Amino acid sequence: MLHPTPRELGYYFPAEFAPQRAVWLSWPHKEESWPGKIHSIYPPYCAFVLLVAQAQKVCINVADEAMKNFAVQQLRLSPHYNDAAFENIEFFFHPTNDAWCRDHGPAFLIKKNTEHPYPTEKVIVDWGYNAWGNKYPPYDLDDAIPTRIAEKLGLKVFYPGIVMEGGSVEFNGKGTLLTTTSCLLNKNRNPHLTQAQIERYLIEYYGVENILWLGDGIAGDDTDGHIDDITRFVNEDTVVTVIEKNKTDENYEPLRKNLKLLSSMRLENGKQMNIVELPMPRPVIYEGQRLPASYANFYISNQYVIVPTFRDKENDEAALEILQKVFPGRNVVGIDSTDIIWGLGSFHCLSQQEPL
Repeated sequence: MLHPTPRELGYYFPAEFAPQRAVWLSWPHKEESWPGKIHSIYPPYCAFVLLVAQAQKVCINVADEAMKNFAVQQLRLSPHYNDAAFENIEFFFHPTNDAWCRDHGPAFLIKKNTEHPYPTEKVIVDWGYNAWGNKYPPYDLDDAIPTRIAEKLGLKVFYPGIVMEGGSVEFNGKGTLLTTTSCLLNKNRNPHLTQAQIERYLIEYYGVENILWLGDGIAGDDTDGHIDDITRFVNEDTVVTVIEKNKTDENYEPLRKNLKLLSSMRLENGKQMNIVELPMPRPVIYEGQRLPASYANFYISNQYVIVPTFRDKENDEAALEILQKVFPGRNVVGIDSTDIIWGLGSFHCLSQQEPL
């Protein structure tokens, strides 16, 4: 580990509910990620982009002019299109292998109690990326994205030298980080590191002090159990966590165990967190495959909380109602993610926020 680390220099990773300058996306283009139906994801994807763009920048990585022109065409076809939102969208010629910017995108850290304006007090951490344990090569273009963005923005880069994905970690912005043993301790990521060593990297390169470990992820999740499908901070001391009511469902037991773990955990200040239960949708199955559909994979933007829905009237409505109560200052909006989830991720997996 090279010193000084971001933590030693006073940097930390802010919570997603903190003010944002922009969201970063990588335009979806890999047909193998949505076999047979990539065309169907563009309407909900563009709806997401245009909603976020109403109140902040949207930065989209594209390979070339042809991909940019196609993206512009799709955005203009959206019923959510308006000129003001479109003005907030900026394209960057950064080719990618795939669309999952939460995991291959930059981790933006800011300085605590800074009086200096952007961008002098913002840095990027460029973790190693291996497509969730070398499951989907090649991933060389994705692995280079954080540094390419840093070069474009003129920001300093830190290189921890280990594999880490944005969807595997969740923050309250006050020093607590939530993750899962099923992902971070998986031998397909950093087999040379112990749990204690991984914790040290998290502390030094995210600027946190309190690491909390949940267990397994949900069925169908090819990331080996990312936290952003299970449990999310909605403010400094409150999480929403998904539960499965059907005792015969394969998610019932692991989610019950995670709920029990959460209730025994303490925040960085020693207090228990408030826990709000969120339902799971009915199983979403396509071509015989259980997909990782979860309402926890929402994205918190400056103005909206954008929630994936799954054509499950009862649970969709219940989840949106619960989330609206815990986000009183934002509009909670559901967007049908039934086609997007065929790619094994949704809005949170596709996005990475850049703080102010």
